[in-house]
Amino acid sequence: MAAFDRAGCTRMDKSTQLHIPLRMDWRDILQSAVERAIATMWDRFDEPLLLEDLADAAILSKFYFSRVFRDLTGTSPGRFLTAIRICQAKGLLLETSLTVTDISYRVGYNSLGTFTSRFTRSVSISPARFRALSHAGIPVLPRLSAPASGPDLGTVEGSVSVPETDLPTRIYVGAFKDPIVQGIPRSCDILDSPGRYRLDAVPDGLWFIKVAVVPVCDPGPFRRGRQPLFIGTSQVVTVRAGRVIEVDIATRAGCVFDLPILLALPELDSQRLPALELVAPRSS
Repeated sequence: MAAFDRAGCTRMDKSTQLHIPLRMDWRDILQSAVERAIATMWDRFDEPLLLEDLADAAILSKFYFSRVFRDLTGTSPGRFLTAIRICQAKGLLLETSLTVTDISYRVGYNSLGTFTSRFTRSVSISPARFRALSHAGIPVLPRLSAPASGPDLGTVEGSVSVPETDLPTRIYVGAFKDPIVQGIPRSCDILDSPGRYRLDAVPDGLWFIKVAVVPVCDPGPFRRGRQPLFIGTSQVVTVRAGRVIEVDIATRAGCVFDLPILLALPELDSQRLPALELVAPRSS
């Protein structure tokens, strides 16, 4: 089994002894182990990978590997692999004329029904509709995805900061029930520059506030795996009815531990970009 060093470049045979630099601390060692597992997912997403295969790539026991993987990525190895497969499927739908059935097999699924349901849940539209809308233009998310008020609803608001860039950007902020940016967010706000956001109608409970900063410019020919310029996430936020929670989020460039964005966004998944005026005006 092939594995990768921390830089993601050097391959080594499974039997190769793991040499640990004297100045490498334990966290660095564990990060390198998870990086090798994630590299294996990207390289072999079309194979029936088991937890044991990924733990072998990490050179850890499968039980310890699962715990370390969740600590570093916020999710399980299985869910991370599923996100990679859906991301690859999006690229094949946009770049090729392969049927949805063929694509489902190419990204590691043996059941078209399972693939279709997972894709639809993750991307918010079915594979066939995703392909069709990519040509017509993926619609911009509504700013509010739920009723504006109710007895069990709260509000999350705060500021979003973005690293300096010369590109024009659009900023999506959404409330999700888990760390993966998939499906329609419970509440969403859209900014055309860094600043204040507001998420209304968020139900009581635990939520993740996710931010994606995407370029608003001609991306040229579609390339598989198109992802945001910057991303941001909150710690778990506890929302209470009738209360306003302040959560500031600093965005950053993505890294190997970040899951791919699965939710269909026009700037990432359209063959042509939407007009800027398609962003709905903020309600007062």
